[in-house]
Amino acid sequence: MAVAADIGHQTLASAAGTTGAPIQPEVSFETHPSRYRHWKLRLEGDVAWLLLDVAEDGGLVDGYELKLNSYDLGVDIELYDATQRLRFEHPEVKTVIVTSAKEKVFCAGANIRMLAAAPHEWKVNFCRFTNETRNGMEDATRYSGQTYLAAVNGSCAGGGYELALACEHIILVDDNSSAVSLPEVPLLGVLPGTGGLTRMVDKRRVRKDLADVFATRSDGVRGKTAVRWGLVDELAPPRQFEQIVRDRAARLAARSGRPSDARGIALAPLDCRFSANTIAFDYVTAVFDRPNAAVTITVHAPTRPAPSDFEIATAQGDAFWPLALTRQLDDLILRLRTNETAVGTWILQTQGEMAEIEAYERLLLDNAESDWLANEIVQYYKRVLKRLDVTSRSLIALICPGSCYSGMLTELALACDRQYMLDGHPLEDASSDVRARLRLTSANFGVFPMGNGLSRLESRFYGYPDHLDWLRDKETGAELSAAQAYELGLVTAAPDDIDWEDEIRLAVESRAALSPDACTGMEANHRFVGPETLETKIFGRLSAWQNWIFVRPNASGPEGALRRYGTGKSAIFDRKRV
Repeated sequence: MAVAADIGHQTLASAAGTTGAPIQPEVSFETHPSRYRHWKLRLEGDVAWLLLDVAEDGGLVDGYELKLNSYDLGVDIELYDATQRLRFEHPEVKTVIVTSAKEKVFCAGANIRMLAAAPHEWKVNFCRFTNETRNGMEDATRYSGQTYLAAVNGSCAGGGYELALACEHIILVDDNSSAVSLPEVPLLGVLPGTGGLTRMVDKRRVRKDLADVFATRSDGVRGKTAVRWGLVDELAPPRQFEQIVRDRAARLAARSGRPSDARGIALAPLDCRFSANTIAFDYVTAVFDRPNAAVTITVHAPTRPAPSDFEIATAQGDAFWPLALTRQLDDLILRLRTNETAVGTWILQTQGEMAEIEAYERLLLDNAESDWLANEIVQYYKRVLKRLDVTSRSLIALICPGSCYSGMLTELALACDRQYMLDGHPLEDASSDVRARLRLTSANFGVFPMGNGLSRLESRFYGYPDHLDWLRDKETGAELSAAQAYELGLVTAAPDDIDWEDEIRLAVESRAALSPDACTGMEANHRFVGPETLETKIFGRLSAWQNWIFVRPNASGPEGALRRYGTGKSAIFDRKRV
């Protein structure tokens, strides 16, 4: 598997035959500020500046220019990297200012030529990753005391305004020309796919009739009207713009509880090893079964005991097992989602000693409220689990002798659509007396909530609070056998050693025979029970509506709005409402 070393410009051979359609590259999600082509990161004490300065010739795929600070996946990969480094490498930063390095333009949103030419699965993965990155900015504001401030110093359209909406506070330059807009409906025949409509009414509380007017105006809204409607928070005259932004950033920083004197930890490049059918990190490996469109992902326990206190853990930097594991799992999920779209079933398993997992988890959670780094690791692991939740793949957990599903790793099993636990010993090791075990800890009762605000146990047993209380009071800390886990409803099935291999084989083969589209819709419905939140609305509507609208002729057909945008020809719409 040839995976690019970084996210620089890639020239793609046209193996699409006579169609001339661009082929999507194998993508790496690793980069570094020294290699950024589109963002500039500037640090000024407790304030950081993220300046968008998109290189027009820096598209991830040939065939389009990134004009007017429009973006593609490569631009967002750099943004994600910057947000992660700000949280881990710069604990002193309390306010992050997102602005443009170009005059008169903040951001024109997702590049239209890229969207028009990209395969459907590329568009969907792009939108999902963009959503997750913006959710991460909001997560930093809420849980890490690192508040994002949008300094909109020019025209701000589509995904550019959605970037601003992800910030806690928006300042718009009052120059009589700069406006905010969501022009996707009138110009492109699609929706603002990175949470624009949802954040506007749910987060900023814009009145729904005004939101309707705004989302159907291609020219957007500027000045005092933008403030009055709640689309931005304040205006600033051009000559005073930078100073007002600095003053607001300082006031936001004064509210933060982030430490001013803490030292950050460097996030070193990941050691990722590839072969024809494997991807391997130190603590995460993936082995492909391509005939069955499946991959087995194994999470490995730490190889050394947990430190005796968190100061020693901090000294280990990014080698500290919970952080190292989380980074590796995050990278693998992103690589598989983007580069292996035909591998529809992910089989998760763990290997190692439960006692080691418990020791690391206790050290982490005991310090999460008092130590900035412990909190950041907990929040990061939470976000990676959420990334797994919204991944459009069938997820199956295997719990076998030698597994270490305890607490934070049990969350991986609970994130899956099905869980199979071996009730017996592997046939190839009939003499062994080691049996599969599963353990719940306090980490499974709300430390790592899903996007719907519920723990994965609450989602599993939605509507059965008494059973949840029983598990919390009676089973926390116990090593549960397969029979006990099955009786408590924690696993889907507990086959014995005779039936095990056939059960798993049939589960994987039957999944591969189903419609991938139907599975995606079914899984998304089942995973997110209970109340709606801003996050579930964003991802739910992305899956249910944006994906459908993207493939309709009105948007992507030969006479659709995406295809005809910029040609001087108006789109021709099929007027039937369906």
